[in-house]
Amino acid sequence: MSNPIKSASSELRTVILDALGRIVADGKVEACPLPSFNIEIPADRSHGDFATNAAMSCAKAFKAAPRKIAELICEAIVLEGTSFERCEIAGPGFINFFLSKKWFSNVVNTVLNEKDSYGRTDTGAGRKVLVEFVSANPTGPMHIGNARGGAIGDCLSAVLDWAGYDVSREFYVNDAGNQIEKFATSLEIRYLQLYRDGVELPEDAYHGEDIVSHAKSFAEINGDKYVDADASERRDALVAFALPKNIQKLEEDLLKYRIVYDKWFKESYLHESGAVSEIIELLKKSGYTYEQEGALWFKSSEFGDEKDRVLVRANGIPTYFVPDIAYHYNKLVKRGFDKAIDILGADHHGYIPRMKAAMAALGVEPSRLDIVIMQMVRLVKNGETYKLSKRSGKAVTLETLLDEVPIDAARFFFNLREANSHFEFDLDLAVEQSSKNPVYYVQYAHARICSILRNLEEDGTVPQSMTAEQLCILDKPEEIELIRHIASLPNTIDAAAKEYDPAKITRYSLELAALFHKFYDKCRIKGEEVELLHARLNLCLAVKTALKNSLTILKIDCPEKM
Repeated sequence: MSNPIKSASSELRTVILDALGRIVADGKVEACPLPSFNIEIPADRSHGDFATNAAMSCAKAFKAAPRKIAELICEAIVLEGTSFERCEIAGPGFINFFLSKKWFSNVVNTVLNEKDSYGRTDTGAGRKVLVEFVSANPTGPMHIGNARGGAIGDCLSAVLDWAGYDVSREFYVNDAGNQIEKFATSLEIRYLQLYRDGVELPEDAYHGEDIVSHAKSFAEINGDKYVDADASERRDALVAFALPKNIQKLEEDLLKYRIVYDKWFKESYLHESGAVSEIIELLKKSGYTYEQEGALWFKSSEFGDEKDRVLVRANGIPTYFVPDIAYHYNKLVKRGFDKAIDILGADHHGYIPRMKAAMAALGVEPSRLDIVIMQMVRLVKNGETYKLSKRSGKAVTLETLLDEVPIDAARFFFNLREANSHFEFDLDLAVEQSSKNPVYYVQYAHARICSILRNLEEDGTVPQSMTAEQLCILDKPEEIELIRHIASLPNTIDAAAKEYDPAKITRYSLELAALFHKFYDKCRIKGEEVELLHARLNLCLAVKTALKNSLTILKIDCPEKM
């Protein structure tokens, strides 16, 4: 697993430290502990491929002007045999470094050698991470927010996997609590309405057609058997009939969306296994609870939460907060994940401090729990907000969205922006087959490369492997810029994993496609001299690999023809 940019940066640090050691050994500056310094990539590449502030950082210690120290470093530095060909001083003492042609050639060969593995890193060192996302209420269909959460969560999981973490994907099934009671009431009323007049559905019940459909299907099997049965028996039978069907539908819709979970974790397990009761007792033992007006409270304010939280109501029933604590305790303690990441909606900001407070009270390091807040989506069609599906006339669900736009477009569009930014999903653009459509633009770049290779192969030209020295012929600005971007894939994956931002991969693929189209427009392939033709074909293959790997992370198809 190679990371050309990280390797070059590490090599440069060693080169600079060696130079500093020489000027100290030669008595040109006083011997003293070397302060830390930065190596970074300049925004303007005319200023070099890398830059360092080493001279400024050492000015105080060496009791000399930064510019003078920079001159001493440049005099003492040895670049022969490294990835760098030259350096120059800029401004008050910055030193800019320029990579050699051979470094760029080596990048192309690295990609061609690593193939489908190119971009993978070992940054995560196999640490176990559990990503929980979507976790939609199983009492009804998934909405557009779930569609965005699904794309972000699944792609973040893939990013973490590529960055060397041991990743598991999980769906938390809320099959207990108030929403299930409301589900039972809704089913019960719809069922009774089939046999009795004057049975009214409460305003706060679920009014969807799916509830009516479940009640009718239940009646087709059981008839009026449960009309005069005990209410609890009737409600339990209806939920036992309908809930598994809803959960199966969630699984089917998500599978169509290319999401496969490692585990579907049911909230009911936490109640049945005694985990909820265990958490209450553990919090009591922690010393961070108290009783007030018959209720049990958690002193979450002592951990930075805005106020204390009720754990058990005066009627003895735990609040929803308790099974949530038990669930996260299960993730981090019982199952031993090093990190738990939740993808939650914008209305969960207040959830973060209280859950981290609970972890701290239970002796779990709060930093092991990270919560990514995801903002709302606004569907746009013909430039206007679009709320209803043309097919059903109802609010757009994940299922109806995927009926209206390609899955590739849905997954790509939902990862165009970081999770915490508001997002407008343009339904017209998502189905447009032109360069204006970002996913089409990226896929076209892949198809274009395949077409180039196919056409040349028909003429009897097959890409030949080349040495780094031979590939040094790739020195046009468009070629260098393209190779530099290819080289940045491992770093981009690491940054996306660190910041929990898979949109970085989407942007990477867009920029790579743009740079390839620019290269293809400026640099001829067919008809060039043999060596240059094969060098450029090798570059095309490297672009194809980097593009395919980035789209693989996003679970976007890579068509060979369009």
